[in-house]
Amino acid sequence: MQYEPLKSEQYYHIFNRGNNREDIFLEEKNYYFLNLMKKYVVPIADVLAYCLLKNHFHLFIRTKQVDDEHLISKKFSDFFNAYAKAINKQTIQ
Repeated sequence: MQYEPLKSEQYYHIFNRGNNREDIFLEEKNYYFLNLMKKYVVPIADVLAYCLLKNHFHLFIRTKQVDDEHLISKKFSDFFNAYAKAINKQTIQ
């Protein structure tokens, strides 16, 4: 699959789930996912709707106008990596 960066002023349905359909929200405290979303996504996109389920999530967004469109994809990458690292750290302990 070829990498296609997210573009400014576009609507996207973004979703992801755990490996092997494993839970990605293990405890209620894992919903700090929303705080990470506020930190990484809100500056570059309007979140129109979201749904968090135990093993996956959906985001419906409209990206904002930005000068460097690669910034949008970078922010989403940072968001997903921050959450994955936190969950991995939690499951190892």
